[in-house]
Amino acid sequence: MKKYKKSKESRVIISELMLPSHSNFSGKIHGGYILSLMDQIAFACGSKHSETYCVTASVDKVDFLKPIEVGELVTMKASVNNVGNTSMVVGVRVEAENIMTGKVKHCNSSYFTMVAKDNKGKSVPVPGLVLENETSVRRFVRSIIRKEDAKARRDRFKASEFELEEHLELLKEYNVKITL
Repeated sequence: MKKYKKSKESRVIISELMLPSHSNFSGKIHGGYILSLMDQIAFACGSKHSETYCVTASVDKVDFLKPIEVGELVTMKASVNNVGNTSMVVGVRVEAENIMTGKVKHCNSSYFTMVAKDNKGKSVPVPGLVLENETSVRRFVRSIIRKEDAKARRDRFKASEFELEEHLELLKEYNVKITL
């Protein structure tokens, strides 16, 4: 009998105070540090859902919307948005709070595809996902569309099918020098 789980059963929330050791040369929190935390929470969320260890298969686009300052409290929220046979799409939202004023800002969101593995490294099936409200249906469908869009982008620019002449006109608007 196939097992199904609700998203809230594997939801993970972590908070961490940002320290000077987390900052880059401009005094803002280093993006690589935030990505590392995001990967950790995606792992924890995917592992809770699958009840086994997971590996990161891909990370969808990450846009850093607002800088995070030293001294802010960063909170990351992760939930399973979509499942396949052995993989899950984990949505991660990053917020930073100024602990002096209480002001919270959304800093970024991204989607991690996590694959469930057994102790020999073989991919294993994951429980299905119970969609219990409009938000969970929207998130599941959004993941399907993102996957289809990514495949279309890959297929569009296959070297064997790329038509150079179709794209040269487009490049005239960019800061490039073409020396073919």
